[in-house]
Amino acid sequence: MVRVITSARPPQPSPDAGSDGCPDGSSDGSVARAAPDPRTVPDRRAALRSGVALAAGTLAAGCSTTGVVAHPVAVSRTALSPSPSANLSAKPAAAPAPRRFPRQPAEITHGPRDRPRVALTFHGQGDPAVAKALLGEAEKAGARVTVLAVGSWLDEHPDIARRILDGGHDLGNHTLRHLAINAMSEADAEAEIRGCADRLRRLTGSIGTWFRPSRTPTASALVAGVARRVGYPHVLSYDVDSLDYTSPGAPAVTRQVIGGVRDGSVVSLHFGYADTVAALPAVLEELGRRGLRAVTTTELLS
Repeated sequence: MVRVITSARPPQPSPDAGSDGCPDGSSDGSVARAAPDPRTVPDRRAALRSGVALAAGTLAAGCSTTGVVAHPVAVSRTALSPSPSANLSAKPAAAPAPRRFPRQPAEITHGPRDRPRVALTFHGQGDPAVAKALLGEAEKAGARVTVLAVGSWLDEHPDIARRILDGGHDLGNHTLRHLAINAMSEADAEAEIRGCADRLRRLTGSIGTWFRPSRTPTASALVAGVARRVGYPHVLSYDVDSLDYTSPGAPAVTRQVIGGVRDGSVVSLHFGYADTVAALPAVLEELGRRGLRAVTTTELLS
C-alpha cells in the first residue's frame, strides 16, 4: 500500500473590506491572520506606515467635497483592532431629550445677552452631502450647531441623524413635511409635529431637544400648545435671519449674519444651499475675531 501524505496549507486571509473611510462608514475590524514568512514579509512598521498612507489617500478621494475641507477622521489603534465582542454589543446612546429652561419664555428668540456665545441653527433639509460639508466646516473651527430636521428628510437620509449627534450638535424637530403649520388645524399640526418626533425617536431614542415651526419664524398659540403636548417645552425661534434661502451669494449671507449677530443671538441658516457652505468659514472667522463662540442652543441657554 502506498500512503500519500499531503500538506494542508492554511487558507489565505481575504483582504479586510473595512470602512469606506467616510465619517459615517463602519467596519467590524476583524482580520484573519496567517503566520508571516520572514523571507517575504516586510518590516511591520514600514507596512503600517504604508497602510496609513493608503487609508489617507482613500479618505481624500472618497470624501472630498468641492470647495470644502471635510472634518478629518482620527484613526487610532483601538479603531484598527476593535474587540469583536465590543462591536457586537455596542449601541449608540440615546439622544438628549427636550429640557425646560425656567428662565426662558415659551418661545425662545435669543439667549443671555451677557455671555459671548451665539447659536447657529440650521433648517435640516436638502442635499445630505452639503449638510455634511457644513457640519465638517463647523467642527473644523471648533463650533457646534443646532439642526432642526424635517421628518421626510430623515426618511430619505436616516444616517444623517446620527452624524449630527456624533459631531456634538443639537438635533431637533422641524415638522414632518415642512408645510405652513400655522395655517393648519390642530389635528393636522399635531400630525406634523408628532410625525417628525416619531422619526427622531426611532432613529436616536429621543424626540430631539428642540422644536421649530415650519414656514414661519414664530408659532401660533395653537401650534405652541400642540408642541408642548408632544413633549417640547419651548418653541425655538431666532433673532437673526441669514436669508441664505434667497441665494444672495456667500458675501451677502456673511454680511447679513455678522451685521445682526450679538451676544446670545440665535441665527437661522439652512442646509442645502451652496451660498451657506461658502459663507460659513467667513462667518465663523468673524465670530472668532469678535470673541463670540458658536455653541449648541442647549449650551447657549445653560
